Amino acid sequence: MEKFKTVNSRPAPLDSSNVDTDQIIPKQFLKRIERTGFGQFLFFDWRFNDDGSENENFVLNDSRFRDSEILLSQENFGCGSSREHAPWALRDYGFKVIISTSFADILYNNCFKNCILPIILSEDKLDYLFKSTIEFEDYKLVIDLELMAISDNKGFSYKFNIDPYRRKCLLEGLDDISLTLIHEEKITSYENNLIK
Repeated sequence: MEKFKTVNSRPAPLDSSNVDTDQIIPKQFLKRIERTGFGQFLFFDWRFNDDGSENENFVLNDSRFRDSEILLSQENFGCGSSREHAPWALRDYGFKVIISTSFADILYNNCFKNCILPIILSEDKLDYLFKSTIEFEDYKLVIDLELMAISDNKGFSYKFNIDPYRRKCLLEGLDDISLTLIHEEKITSYENNLIK
């Protein structure tokens, strides 16, 4: 897993609550076994019309937000079935940070395992971010995980909380396999002793 670095991006404002995993990545695209290639199907039913053309009213089809690395969403983001394909699709599309007032537990935990930082903000602070990204053409957010800080180019700043262990894993690019391999010498030594 790559190391999480500071993210500097205009956020994409997905102004919806209870965004479930079937909207994030519809079930017909779950046949792949790799973690890659899911980004093209992210929010598929919202991004595209029945004829395959882009839905011009959907936020990610707006040229201002096409390259966003930060997704804003309303409460209970990632509810529904527990599919790890959802964070795979979000990360493959290019999102590195998701900001909401609340997350479904399984998606929240899966984000950390896929190099996505989920940040929980109060409703008033999230409303400010939504309004600012719509109002200001030059609007940018900076997410600094080392400092656990969000700031923008309009004077806003806020310190967020994150579990220290999860923060360390993101900063150092450690997933479950990497964490195990830290102890590779001890594992090998133990295995060699079993063979004797």
